[in-house]
Amino acid sequence: MAEQLRLMAVHAHPDDESSKGAATSAKYVAEGAKVLVVTCTGGERGSVLNPKLDRPEVWENIAEIRRAEMDAARAILGVEQAWLGFVDSGLPEGDPPPPLPEGCFALEDPQEAARPLIRLMREFRPHVVTTYDEDGGYPHPDHIMCHKITVIAFEAAGDPERYPELGPPWQPLKLYYDVAFSKSKVMALHEAMLAAGLQSPYEEWIKRWENGERRDKSPMITTRIPCAEYFPIRDEALRAHATQVDPDGFWFQVPLEVQQRAWPTEDFHLARSLVETTLPESDLFAGIRERLNVG
Repeated sequence: MAEQLRLMAVHAHPDDESSKGAATSAKYVAEGAKVLVVTCTGGERGSVLNPKLDRPEVWENIAEIRRAEMDAARAILGVEQAWLGFVDSGLPEGDPPPPLPEGCFALEDPQEAARPLIRLMREFRPHVVTTYDEDGGYPHPDHIMCHKITVIAFEAAGDPERYPELGPPWQPLKLYYDVAFSKSKVMALHEAMLAAGLQSPYEEWIKRWENGERRDKSPMITTRIPCAEYFPIRDEALRAHATQVDPDGFWFQVPLEVQQRAWPTEDFHLARSLVETTLPESDLFAGIRERLNVG
């Protein structure tokens, strides 16, 4: 019997799994793969970004609400999900920014904070792991720490001499970083909106690239996953995080059909591979299917 393909997506907060790589996760679930979303923190310090829910009783119960939202999103995507149990660091704002709160995820020792993730890798035994790049996709301290512990876990999980108390070793074969919004993608969506006679929401983003304030990650893309038919599932999962997403806000200003036509993929950077593959790719399991003889 052929081995079931397994994908682990490591994210910082509840809602990240629905805004980054969600259509890819739904696609692989539909094709019979097992997908495990790992959520590093509970999102306790996240802002309430939906003005309809910006009420005191929501703030008072934000941790429980975010867990319930994660339950709903997980069911929509069809994935499994595990919490690592760290405390949200919040996004410090100001010049200079205030110190991070004591006991938060971003202040943990990365070698120690990687321990529960290593245990999960050895239990779930993923063939592919996805997370964020070195700057966290954007410089949120929890996203940067998420990157650090995922790289440590990817490199340590298969080594029987490292963390031997965390279970039998298992070596994932590929590590990817999400490339959620490259300049090439944003420009394609921007131009498609203008061509449709609609106002583009990306004017400020484009100015920041033009001014050199934003890094263009287009050259990082090695892998484009065709998953436009799963964009509706992605959006439904994102809306399930009702405190974090305004259903009338920025993330839903580009009509679904425009997105599907202008940029029908989710994009990744292949950061580590222990199997032979040819770039560019259109499958996170490229090279792994051949090794396992899985179609």
